[in-house]
Amino acid sequence: MSTSRNKIVASIKEHQPELVTLPVIDLSQVITYADTFKQFKNVLESIGGKVILVPNWEKVIEEKKSENFTINTVAELGEITSGINKMTATQLENLERIYVKGTLAVAENGAVWVYESQLLNRLTAFICQHLVLIINKKDIVNTLHQAYEKIEVNKEGFGLFIAGPSKTADIEQSLVIGAHGARSTTVYVIE
Repeated sequence: MSTSRNKIVASIKEHQPELVTLPVIDLSQVITYADTFKQFKNVLESIGGKVILVPNWEKVIEEKKSENFTINTVAELGEITSGINKMTATQLENLERIYVKGTLAVAENGAVWVYESQLLNRLTAFICQHLVLIINKKDIVNTLHQAYEKIEVNKEGFGLFIAGPSKTADIEQSLVIGAHGARSTTVYVIE
């Protein structure tokens, strides 16, 4: 006796499209920007983020504000908050701000790649009120094609591109910022 589910699955298996080889992308023909920092800044700010160019780490340390509940995951900024990797969502629910060093940034879409080891706890990027990312200016690439050449997606169990604060317009097409993640994203770019 065959169920509806079995019939559907059998029909899907029977009607698979032919496999085709992936296209080869000539990266010399992919867009490049005269100033990757300027493009990154323009795109990220157009989607609600903030970009601050600073000359060195000391400037970020000066601008780092003490909040009620702030987590630091960046050794260059001082003592790393201990025990983050064991914290639960309940323990992190009042997280005001987190500082995270990104691996690279993408000029075409304003995204920053972050490995799980840089977050120390994958919840932090989504549960915090204010996300502060830090990248080096030399680590801004033109496109996602170039980003995927540099990152190792299989290096760790989790990694992600972050582009701006959380936002959605699902309900009545009204834009809501911070609906399901950080209300603000600031990226410090170190020259």
